[in-house]
Amino acid sequence: MADDRAPAFDRVVLIFNPTRAGMAARIDSLQEELATNLPGLQVVLLPTEFAGHARDLARSAAGSGEPLIVSVSGDGGYNEVVNGVMDMPASKAVCTVLPAGNANDHHRSMQVRPLTEAIRAGSVRRIDLLRVTFRGMHREQVRYAHSYVGFGLTPLMAIGIEKGGKGKVLELISVARTLSGLRPFELVRADGATAKFDSLILANVSRMAKYGTVSESHSPDDGRFEVVTLPHAGLMRMALMTLRAVTLGLGHQPSVSSYAFTTRDAVPCQIDGEVVYVQAGTHVLVESAKGALSTI
Repeated sequence: MADDRAPAFDRVVLIFNPTRAGMAARIDSLQEELATNLPGLQVVLLPTEFAGHARDLARSAAGSGEPLIVSVSGDGGYNEVVNGVMDMPASKAVCTVLPAGNANDHHRSMQVRPLTEAIRAGSVRRIDLLRVTFRGMHREQVRYAHSYVGFGLTPLMAIGIEKGGKGKVLELISVARTLSGLRPFELVRADGATAKFDSLILANVSRMAKYGTVSESHSPDDGRFEVVTLPHAGLMRMALMTLRAVTLGLGHQPSVSSYAFTTRDAVPCQIDGEVVYVQAGTHVLVESAKGALSTI
């Protein structure tokens, strides 16, 4: 839902990876566009210097004033920015992403206006995030996802693509190799039942991993997210699911406001664009953080 009050951003903060190919020209173009269409609006450039730096920069920027924080990145970079803003719960910051990565699932799934048009229109709204709590024997960690959390196939595909190289042909070869090496994983549900999966996706957007449509839902602000599961059934069924995702889409999926389980074994997990490893015996709770993020 749009905010009735037109936003009065005191500055626009651009967070970006300066080493990415073509980024310098992209930032120059953005600065020129903002200066031409929104004269007088301060533009602050914050280049990242290392992995995870975008979260630190976003946290600092969100700590004062009413900034519009723009992540010029893919899903992984935007995830860092979102988590940095969420580190400051009283912040008045508004976030958005301009696609500049290999995976831009969040941007493709959202109805997004051109940046200067959105600023001028004052189209601030609140969308849900996925709040992911990992609780182990000695520590608890909370992470936020703007788009999805995946176990099984999705993080393994990301790892395979990273190793295999970029480009459509190389990526498809990497996906095929990943399918051939897929191993099922076991989870213990909240009711004590054990389930074995090839893939588990908890999605707040309809598209992911550059390859397909995982859900027909287009409501990232309803307090719910979709659960896409594939119980362990072997390579052929997984291949058919992947083919359906990239062609027809997977259709409507059940939606929930929370989903919890405990890992039986160590398992890779993909949060938006980033792969993390979850230790055996970790309790995982995914909740819809309704209206957690202000965006344009």
